[in-house]
Amino acid sequence: MRALLRTFSWQDLRRHPWRSFAAVAAVMLGVALAFAVHMINASALDEFSQAVRAVNGQPDLELRAMQGALPESLYAAIATHPQVERASPVLELSATASTPSARTPLRIVGADALLLPAIAPALMPRLGAGADRLDLFAPATLFLNAAALQALGLAADAPPASITLHTGLQSLSVRVAGTVAAGGAPLAVMDIGAAQDLFGRGGELSRIDVQLRPGTDRAAWQQAVRALPGWPGNAMFAEPGDAAQRVSNLSRAYRVNLTVLALVALFTGAYLVFSVLALGVAQRAPQFALLAVLGATPRERLALVLAESALLGLAGSVLGIVLGTALALAALQWLGGDLGGGYFAGVRPALQWSTPAALAYGLLGVAAALAGGWWPARTAQALPPAQTLKGLGLAAGPARGGWLGMVLIAAGALLASVPPVFGHIPLAAYVAIGLLLVGGIAALPWGIGVLLRRLRPRNALALLALERARRMRGSAAIAVGGVVASLSLAVALTVMVASFRGSVMQWLDAVLPAPLYVRSALGTPGSDAALLPGGFAEAVAALPGLARVQPLRASPLQLDAARPALTLISRPLGSDPARSLPLVGEALPVPEGRTGIYISEAVVDLYGLRPGSEWPALALAFQTPERFFIAGVWRDYARQSGAVALDRAAWLRLTGDARVSDIALWPADGAAEGADAAALQQAIRDLAAPAPVDFASAAAIRERSLRIFDRSFAVTYWLQAVAIAIGLFGVAASFSAQVLARRKEFGLLAHLGLTRRQILAVVAGEGAAWTGVGAAAGLLLGLAVSVVLVHVVNPQSFHWTMDLAVPGARLLALCAAVVASGTLTAWLAGRAAAGRDAVMAVKEDW
Repeated sequence: MRALLRTFSWQDLRRHPWRSFAAVAAVMLGVALAFAVHMINASALDEFSQAVRAVNGQPDLELRAMQGALPESLYAAIATHPQVERASPVLELSATASTPSARTPLRIVGADALLLPAIAPALMPRLGAGADRLDLFAPATLFLNAAALQALGLAADAPPASITLHTGLQSLSVRVAGTVAAGGAPLAVMDIGAAQDLFGRGGELSRIDVQLRPGTDRAAWQQAVRALPGWPGNAMFAEPGDAAQRVSNLSRAYRVNLTVLALVALFTGAYLVFSVLALGVAQRAPQFALLAVLGATPRERLALVLAESALLGLAGSVLGIVLGTALALAALQWLGGDLGGGYFAGVRPALQWSTPAALAYGLLGVAAALAGGWWPARTAQALPPAQTLKGLGLAAGPARGGWLGMVLIAAGALLASVPPVFGHIPLAAYVAIGLLLVGGIAALPWGIGVLLRRLRPRNALALLALERARRMRGSAAIAVGGVVASLSLAVALTVMVASFRGSVMQWLDAVLPAPLYVRSALGTPGSDAALLPGGFAEAVAALPGLARVQPLRASPLQLDAARPALTLISRPLGSDPARSLPLVGEALPVPEGRTGIYISEAVVDLYGLRPGSEWPALALAFQTPERFFIAGVWRDYARQSGAVALDRAAWLRLTGDARVSDIALWPADGAAEGADAAALQQAIRDLAAPAPVDFASAAAIRERSLRIFDRSFAVTYWLQAVAIAIGLFGVAASFSAQVLARRKEFGLLAHLGLTRRQILAVVAGEGAAWTGVGAAAGLLLGLAVSVVLVHVVNPQSFHWTMDLAVPGARLLALCAAVVASGTLTAWLAGRAAAGRDAVMAVKEDW
């Protein structure tokens, strides 16, 4: 009997190869997308971690300042401490390097070359051809890594060459005397004293790397050195791996969300396996009945279909691993390690292939196929042999109550309120979405039964279709469930992306009040190289043709070594901060003697702060007795790690640093367009000369920001499109399975006098009706899931809120596509099933 079952299964696979191909392709796409996303993220994170380790070396501890720089005098106290083996001073800077033919952002590390071999050997300079050994300490001399040489078009073995460094409005000529082994983004190393002199940073350090003597208690040593005379209150210790861990924590939510979204394709692939196997069971129902007559037990019929689904899942998983590897290689080569999130921008990692990950995702593919094949296997198990051989099929039992579906939906609603776990991963929210989907589909048979009892059609053909549906409620529920499964997730993702995009557009309107903005054209925005010098904003304000000028400064603020740095934004806020910041709620009045600050939503979640309280850690960072009062919360979509805004006057009082990142310009009436606008921009360029500056209108910044948003969600769009395509194919296969299983029924209708056109009208009407019902249910369920995505998953993952926006036209188009797909499939399958073979099928029973 087992040999007969294997032969039966193999002959069916040979007779209908397209059906097997569809199921294998569905599993393959789901596994490939999920595995590719995993490998890309893992490779990018590993490359970034290696680059950080190469640049930072392997000290026991790193000493940094929360804000600004460390005083160089602190180095002597640390280096001469009896429990310190060695201490290395480091000055980190950013600039834009250029040659006559190329330009690239450059990270510059000033260090003591005599200490580098012991602490950070990857940064040890290697002299190039024709260089002198004293070039290690020479002024205005640096050493480039491979990425910097490639970006600037220089050869590693070439004689010393000159390049230009741009920072702010300064242009500095330096000499390249060799290379360093450190990988990662473009990097330069130079003597720390030369770096201080070149950039005017005398007496300042970015960090001090410390190696302790063996046996030293780190915690006790840290406590002891904090008591040293002259110890700065804003100095903090960090572990060497904290930098990589901060980026890992920051990108974790993005990586998890991408992986979950990729698994959506696998979920829809499982449904396609269900549809394809349901089609196979429906077409082979007489053969299954004959096997039962020949002695095949119900359990053997169940095992046969499950074995087929496992085989399809295994083939799809193997091909999916191969395809996923190819997709990951292509993405890393063409896009780098940045899948749109911006966490690994500029990183071009090599593929890190993982056997355990491949096995895990392969098993997921097999499990999805088995899950999809369970219901058809149960159908094959429950087929009554005699009734099936007569072509009567398997009638549905009475409609059960929808209590199970309601319980699952209620459980999902409760889980949606559970806080995140494992570093702000909304695990409970993901489970809640799954329960909502399963609960909604589980409640369909009950809902369809209620709908069928209330319908009272007058048309004879409609009555015929209704009576069949009443007697075959299981088939109707399967058809509608397929539509719901394919549509609900598509609706939820569409609403989520539309809500996010609409909220970003509103946010841009609030944070871009001026019609024109100016910033340095050299250096990455937010870096030291892009800062305009103090006094430049005032000089611009004195130009004719300007009604108003507003300087803005963005600076990093590291309050906790385990968390990503905050961004401190200083800008004129005036008496009404709501005009400059997109506040969430009303701003609180600042008490007398306090300095008002405004924190973003991410700061509220990450640091547990609330409006109306004080923030002593900020006073420690600035080493000031001032008391900072949290006067409000604002929405910030640009900085996931959090931002703090304060008035520019307070910033100048606390730091004395008048450099600015951007300048907002309000041209006077008549100077905003044409020749007057060109003259105004030329006057500002003359002030900045010889360094170039960029001008951008608010509309251009808005357009560029939305392009970045769309690029960030490009992977989301592709994954969503694949999931929708698999789902629509599954709907088509489901209807084909049901219509082709009714061949004898159509033959009987033809004997009773119905024309072929009338039979096709019944079939097409059923397809339109059931896909319409499924589209309505899928739309409602998708909207419910979108509420969880918008109001739970996004705030818990990325620490920002958004307004729910429902794109009605796009959702109607999705629903129309599903209804059209189901109707067309039913009609085409009806044509194949309602021909002469259907009449002959009835005669087979005579």
